[in-house]
This record gives sequence, structure tokens and C-alpha cells, in this order.
Amino acid sequence: MIERYTHPQMAAIWSEDHKFELWLRVELAACEAWAKLGLIPQDDLAKLKGARLDRQRMYEVFKQTHHDMTAFLAAVTESLGPEGRFLHHGLTSSDVMDTALSVQMVAAADLLADDVSALTRVLERRAIEHKDTLMIGRTHGVHAEPMTFGLKLALWVEEMRRNAQRLQEARNVASVGKISGAVGTYATVPPQIEEHTCAKLGLAPAPISSQVLQRDRHAQLVTTLAIIGGSLEKFATEIRHLQRTEVREAEEPFEEGQTGSSAMPHKRNPEHCERNCGQARLLRGYAQTALENIALWHERDISHSSTERIIIPDSTLLLDYMLRLFTFIMDKLQVFPDRMRQNLDLTRGLIFSQRVLLALVERGLSRQEAYRLVQGHAMRSWQGGQDFLSLLVADPQITQILPANEIKALFDYRYYVKYVDETFRRVGLVGGR
Repeated sequence: MIERYTHPQMAAIWSEDHKFELWLRVELAACEAWAKLGLIPQDDLAKLKGARLDRQRMYEVFKQTHHDMTAFLAAVTESLGPEGRFLHHGLTSSDVMDTALSVQMVAAADLLADDVSALTRVLERRAIEHKDTLMIGRTHGVHAEPMTFGLKLALWVEEMRRNAQRLQEARNVASVGKISGAVGTYATVPPQIEEHTCAKLGLAPAPISSQVLQRDRHAQLVTTLAIIGGSLEKFATEIRHLQRTEVREAEEPFEEGQTGSSAMPHKRNPEHCERNCGQARLLRGYAQTALENIALWHERDISHSSTERIIIPDSTLLLDYMLRLFTFIMDKLQVFPDRMRQNLDLTRGLIFSQRVLLALVERGLSRQEAYRLVQGHAMRSWQGGQDFLSLLVADPQITQILPANEIKALFDYRYYVKYVDETFRRVGLVGGR
């Protein structure tokens, strides 16, 4: 089930094999830069490029050193001859680890950007499909005034476009490396080494760093992922409401052979949407941890390190899953226009109350008096189950200002959707049924 909604490359980005491969790429790119400066002979550089990591040997060394970078370097150096002395020359652990992590974050952000685009395209298609599908608009969960289902989805389209912009900005902020030494002074590794190494890895050099890249960069990425997750939770919560038995205006896909309950064979639960809602909570927890990681002691400590090994891979993997799952939901979402129309009529015309109010005001009645008259009939309709229009046309206080035929003309759904095309134009969506 997880594999069905997870991009196979996302897991590969965060695999141990790929991480150590990137560490070695950083080390060798730095060696190339040192060779350009004349420190490493070309013959030795050629031999260095044949360096290999024995993972089992690294783990053996780690049991003694309790330091993954020194264990890594020891295992790699054992694959080399005397030229191995040039490996990691002038570098500190975070030069390698942080630069490699940036490469991983950028690659993950690019996959997530593809996911966001795929979902946005589906939302655009469904919005256009239902541009003119009438439904009741709700505020506080209570019937308000008519709208269309396409407007609801167009709102989501625009939000996902903002999320795409946020993700691009966070990706750009994360797309830097640092090769500046123990406290960021370049004392043991000149800036030219950093420039070459970062260029080789597709990154920009951080303009300034301490021993580490500053964690506001990482926090921006993780909080952006949490915001996108929040959008998905918002959309999924709406579908969960629309799928309630009493509402039943839309329903997430329910596939052949699927079951909703171990006890009740009739159940068709919105479990995909509920899954997205729960996972959004997890993303927000990761975002909180990322924010806590910004404050490090002096040039650095390692309080951030243990958490980042969890929150950064997990948050990208999780959002990838959420986006792909919700894309499936929206692609296959069942929409019930007839039920939407039934629910429009559920309150016996009460949703036209503002139109009557405004018409009375436009005919010269004070707003307060017009509100009093209309609300009185609205409450009688609500509590007594009577038709709102019938109550209005039977009131001479109202009909002496608004004739019955004019009141009846106000009860027209088309009035509420007259600017739908204009709204779609603003959002950049065209077409419809």
C-alpha cells in the first residue's frame, strides 16, 4: 500500500548507500580542488578517484570511534595507498555531511515539486469539470448561500500554486553547501575549495557559515512541507464532511473488494482522507523540531544532528506519500450533483434571505428594519418547517415594498454564480461543462 503512493526515487535519495556515496563525492570534489591548487599531484588524484567504501569495515570502526565520519574516512582510506593521506584535507565533518545533506534535500524537493504539479493538474481538471455544478456554500458548517463545486476546487488550485512557490523558495534556500573548516573561517581550506566542490555538486557556496550551515535553511524547508501538509489536511477534511451520510455530496474512491469495517459490511469510510489528516499532524511535529534546531551553541553543537536524521528524510517521504495519495483521491473522487441540489433546497429557501434583505434596503427600508422583518420569517421557517417564500409573500409589511412577483424572482440560484466565469478567469482556468 505504501509503495503504491510513494515515488521510488524518494526512498533512494535517503538510503544509507546514497548518503555515503554523496559523502565520497564531496571528498573527491574537494580533492580535485586541492589538485588545482597544486597540493595533490595528478597521479595521486587519479588514484583517489578509485576510492571505495567498505560498509562492513566502516561499521566495525564505528564500534570503536562512535563517530560516523571518522569511521567512514578510515574505511575509505583502507581502499587507498599513500595518496589516502589527502582525503578530508583541511575539512571538518560538517563540511561533508551538510553539503551532502543539501544535495539530498534539493533532490527531494524536486520530486515533491513534481508531486505538487501533478495534484494541481488534477484539481484544475476537476474544477473545470464542476465549474457550474451548483451546491450549497457553508460557513461554520451551516448552510450559507449557493456556490459551485468548481469554485471550491478552484480555491484549492490557487492554494496549491502558492505551495509550489513556497516549495521552490525553500528549495533555493536549501541549495547551498559549505566547505569552510572547523568554525567557518576557511583557515585550513580556502574558499576556492568550497567553490569548486559546490559547483561539482550543483550547489551554491553559502556566503558565510559557521562549522555548519545555518539551520534556518532546513527549518524553512521542513515548515514548508508542513504547510503543504496543512493544505492537504484542509482539503481532506472538506471531503470527509461532504462524504458524511447526512450530506453525501462527494465520496473518495472505494475500490472493488475494499472494506470499510470488520463488523459492518455497509461501511464506506473516508479512510484515505483521514490518513492524510493524521499524517499532517506528524509533519507539524517535524516542523516544530526543525524550528528548535535553529539555535545551536556558539559555532555549533550536535543537538540538531540526531533529529535531522529522522525529520528531514521522514518529512519528505511522508509528504510525497500524502501528495500522491490525495492526487489519487481527487482523480477518482465521486461527485453527486443531484444530492448537492437536494441539499440546496433543504432549508426551504432560507438561503435567499440576504437577497430579500438587500432588495428591501434598496427600496428604502433601513437595514435594521429590513433585517428584523426577514430574520423573523427566517426563524419561523427554520423552527416550524414552513416555506420561507410563502411566509414572505404573505406579509403585507414586505409586499407593500416588494410585490410578491418580485420576491419570487429573487429566489434564483443563477444570481449567486454570475461571476463564476470571472473568478475562473482570474485563477487562469477556462472551460467547463
